[in-house]
Parts: sequence; C-alpha cells; structure tokens
Amino acid sequence: MTSPAPAASPAKPLIELTWTDHVTGRTGYLVVDRLVRGVSSGGLRMRPGCTLAEVAGLARGMTMKEALHYDPQGRYIPLGGAKGGIDCDPRSPEAYGVLVRYLRAMRPHIESCWTTGEDLGLTQDLVDRAAAEAGLVSSIQAVYPLLDDERAARARLAAAFALSVDGIGLDELVGGCGVAESVLVALDRAGLPYEGTRVALQGLGTMGGATARFLSRAGLKVVAVADLKGTVAHPDGLDVERLLAARDAFGTVARSALRPGDRELPGDAWLSADAEVLVPAAVSYAIDAANQERITARWIVEAANMPVLADAEELLARRGVTVLPDVVVNSGTNAWWWWTLFGDIGADADEAFAHTRRSMRALIGQVLARAEADGTTPRAAAHALVADRLPVIAERFGWYR
Repeated sequence: MTSPAPAASPAKPLIELTWTDHVTGRTGYLVVDRLVRGVSSGGLRMRPGCTLAEVAGLARGMTMKEALHYDPQGRYIPLGGAKGGIDCDPRSPEAYGVLVRYLRAMRPHIESCWTTGEDLGLTQDLVDRAAAEAGLVSSIQAVYPLLDDERAARARLAAAFALSVDGIGLDELVGGCGVAESVLVALDRAGLPYEGTRVALQGLGTMGGATARFLSRAGLKVVAVADLKGTVAHPDGLDVERLLAARDAFGTVARSALRPGDRELPGDAWLSADAEVLVPAAVSYAIDAANQERITARWIVEAANMPVLADAEELLARRGVTVLPDVVVNSGTNAWWWWTLFGDIGADADEAFAHTRRSMRALIGQVLARAEADGTTPRAAAHALVADRLPVIAERFGWYR
C-alpha cells in the first residue's frame, strides 16, 4: 500500500491561540484551520494533557469532515474546520469555572467565526450552560447570519436536541448511528453477515454507547467494553442495554450491574479481544506502534478522534488490518447539526437516522472504493476525496486562509 496522502489543507492554520486561565493557571487552545464564508466548525474538548498540537490536528480533521459532507444540492453550507481544547480534568471541581472563563475569553471568536459544541469530556448541556454564563447567545451563533430563517432554524435544532429514543438523546445517537453504519458497510463489502460478528469497544460514553446500541441491534455481538475502571467482557456478548442503563455521565459502568458470566479484565484488554472489529471510542492516541501487535481484529473503526497513531496504522496495514478513519467514521454528529439547522432534515428521529445512514453509507462506500482503486489506505483515500472537494468549495465560496 502507498503511504497516506497529505491532508488537503494549508500547512499552517489560519488562527492558533493559547489561553492561560488567570485563576488556576490551566491552559486552553483554539485553532481555526480555515474559514468558509467566514465561519468554522469544531467542538470543544476538555481533558488532562490536552495540547496545542492535538487541537491543531483535530481542527485539520474538521476541515476534512466538512469537505467530505459537502453536497452542492443541499441546504447545508460547508464550513471551515476548527477545534478548541482545555487542559483540565472535566471531573475536577475547578472544571466548570475554567470552562466559563475559557468561553468568555474566546467570546469574540465564537461570536464571529467559530461554532462549537460538545466533545471529549464535555456534554452539550454543560457547554450551553457555560456559554450562557459567559455572555454568549449560543455556542454556534457565528453561523446564524448564513441561515435563511434564523428563528425557524434555531427552533428546529432545539426541538431535535429535545428528542430522545429509548432513554438516550438524539444528539448522542446520531454519531453512533454513523459509526455503526461504517462498520456495516465494511462487513457488506467483505460479504460477512452481521449476526455473530464480534465487536470490542474502548469507551461507553456518548459515541461508544450509541455505537454499541446500534451494532447490537443490528445483530453483532459486543464482546468487550473498556471504561475508566477496566474492561468488561463476555465471549457470547454483553447485555448492551443493561450496561447503558448502568453508566454514569462519563461512561463508566457500575459493576453491580454485571451479570454472573461477565468478566472484569484490565483496562487494555479490549485491544486483544477475540473480535473482528475494534472501535476505539474514547481517547486520542490509544493505539501505538507497541500495543498494535496485540490486535487480531480485521477492522479498526475510529469513533474517537485520532485514536490510531500513524506509525501504528502503517504496521497494522502491513498485517492486513484495515483502519476506517475518524474523519469519515465519526463525522455524522457534526453533519447532523448542520443538516438540521439548515433544514435538510427536520426535528425527527427517524428522519435523522435515515439521512445519517444514507449519507454515511454512501461516504464510506466512496472511501473504500477509492482506496481499492488507488491501492492505498482508507485514510489516504479520504484525504484524496478532500483534495478533490476543497477547490470546488473554494470556487463557490472563496478562500479564507
């Protein structure tokens, strides 16, 4: 296989900021990779050890996600890529105050060019509450001037966020729906049945939990799930709904909910689980050149952002392990926000799932077909598709670098 193509974006981002909290000394970052029609899109994460380089990589990934979902016939206008990050443990007593002060400091950018929302360590409810305390109208207010009918669009998005399906909010579920559809497309192309295919996940939070639900309901067996306490496993499949009902706000499962046959294993045991599919859905940089040797799965499906390091991916490819990249796999949540806000879909769960499945199935299919035709990896194929689409977007909307 050839090496991955370079990301189709400028070598340096448009905006790169480092912020220091005057109260705690903690640091935060904002990177705007590019603007389209003066606006960028990308979530805000909070985790201990978050770095500027990490945020820059995520911002570049957001540029790619936006470009990959560009539909010239859609109402959804593609945006540029951006990302925010705060180096703080979200469970710390100081975390909320840090978040409010960060948003207050970034207010000029959020008001003018950066739309943001929940990411690792933060929920949308928390971001919304902190944004209001920081004096913002909304965390996505920069996009409002691009809407045909702002009042109707905001009402539609609010109604969509108020929906839940079997106890989980629609905003959580659409991302997992997209991840699950990515897995199903890979199985379809390989001619493998859903029933009985085994999956191991790292993380049962927003993305991991929703992914586990959709895959189990499609007939796959979730045989291992890792959280902060370790890995829970069962060779015949875990009771996913039971685990979802027993998790806390950070995706940690109460061990009292485990069945007699469920096993408790070390935290990294999910890597070597006897499964066809691994879904890292928790943290970045989870799979490196050393621990990739333990993986026997056929596919790694990146529900988290940047979970597989580049040198590990190269070694995995040599062993015949296919990595479906984050810029495609976990792009459904971001796209759903804009499909709903711009009016491509309404505030309806069935419509959201149908549109997500259709769009993700088509996109994953294009990426895998391009990889096969070019003799390269799915990540390189996704980069090639972005390289094709960014000039088209620039011709229509102009370049802002």
